[in-house]
Amino acid sequence: MAPTSIKSVLISESVDPRCRAILEENGILVTEKQNMKKEELIAEIGLYDGLVVRSATKVTADIISAAHNLKIIGRAGTGVDNVDVNAATHKGIIVMNTPSGNTISAAELTCALLMSLSRNVPQAVMSMKEGNWDRKKFMGSELYGKVLGIVGLGRIGKEVATRMQAFGMKTVGYDPITPLEVSASWGVEQMSLEQLWPLCDYITVHTPLMPSTVGLLNDNTFAKCKKGVKVVNCARGGIIDEAALLRALESGQCGGAGLDVFNEEPPKNRSLVDHPNVISCPHLGASTKEAQARCGEDIAQQIVDMVKGKNLVGAVSPPRCLQVELVAGGCSYRVSGSVQGGVPVLLELNGSVFRQPIALCGNLLFFRASGGPQLLSSMAGVLAANGVEIQSFSAPTAHPEDPWHCVGVSSLLPDLSVLKPSVKDAAQLQI
Repeated sequence: MAPTSIKSVLISESVDPRCRAILEENGILVTEKQNMKKEELIAEIGLYDGLVVRSATKVTADIISAAHNLKIIGRAGTGVDNVDVNAATHKGIIVMNTPSGNTISAAELTCALLMSLSRNVPQAVMSMKEGNWDRKKFMGSELYGKVLGIVGLGRIGKEVATRMQAFGMKTVGYDPITPLEVSASWGVEQMSLEQLWPLCDYITVHTPLMPSTVGLLNDNTFAKCKKGVKVVNCARGGIIDEAALLRALESGQCGGAGLDVFNEEPPKNRSLVDHPNVISCPHLGASTKEAQARCGEDIAQQIVDMVKGKNLVGAVSPPRCLQVELVAGGCSYRVSGSVQGGVPVLLELNGSVFRQPIALCGNLLFFRASGGPQLLSSMAGVLAANGVEIQSFSAPTAHPEDPWHCVGVSSLLPDLSVLKPSVKDAAQLQI
């Protein structure tokens, strides 16, 4: 990867001091300005080559439009929900995050909420502070022997599983990417969502927020769960349909919820926050000294490595975007791509902007289909029946009608027609 010139960086939120120190040690001028209003950021962003944010700063398209010199947007945390990745990509700005910095902290908070739900700890604390001594009111239940469903078996899901197994919980899960034998090595039995919902006493979600996961827990899925199921969301607001959750709590179908994230933060509608069976936190998943230190150090080191041309770690939007139009088989395709670390990558296909750049190497299967939580598991089943394994998966950030998806596969399909029941269109490449 070629070196990139980054001379000045604006840090717009409170990050660990090591972030500034590492940048300055490598000759980068750092300015820290917290609590900037959008108009202030638009007025000043043109002065900087880099921007470091956490969650509060919303890096919108108009801010990016005013960033005449910006080359990098770094988020000291997991995910880039507060950054308009599409606008940055089209302007050739790299967007990166620190995907592993808060893994342990988020997993530990999830476990704390699960334990608090089982024993009504916060409610009992508040009752004591009000001068009460009410033991019967806060009768709880053991976690031992209960079934925990983990939706999303990435880094955080894995850490939650190993910790809750120490309490004697049986862990089952769903993930469209993680191979069954890998999760089995952590003690997690994988199954479809339809199989998972009715088995679980507790459910925790650890997926990104994307079209196929919006409202993953809704009226229909709550109806399939055990009566009194308890749910936890320390991932992203919107994965659990908040209106459906409130209805499930009121009916008793859901016995309690632990929420660290909300659709709107802070939430203006306080129906869930004020519900007696809800334990809520103000998005504290990464709010530990250790996580903030790791995220601050990681994002600074990633920027320095990029400046020196060493690595491009945590990038979700590589630089130097090229847009072309291809004609194949009588059809026209709009394609955007770039080069990352010497490897050509695909960013966009006919309006479907991919969450992660797709390295154009190996065996790639592209398909166009309506998104949904069962889409990838359905595809995986069809491919497996034809002797093909999924090795990677890239989904679109937005949700146009019948968006394009891409899977890296172990080998090409002998006949694409086997996909016809599941997809609108498909193509495969061997590079």
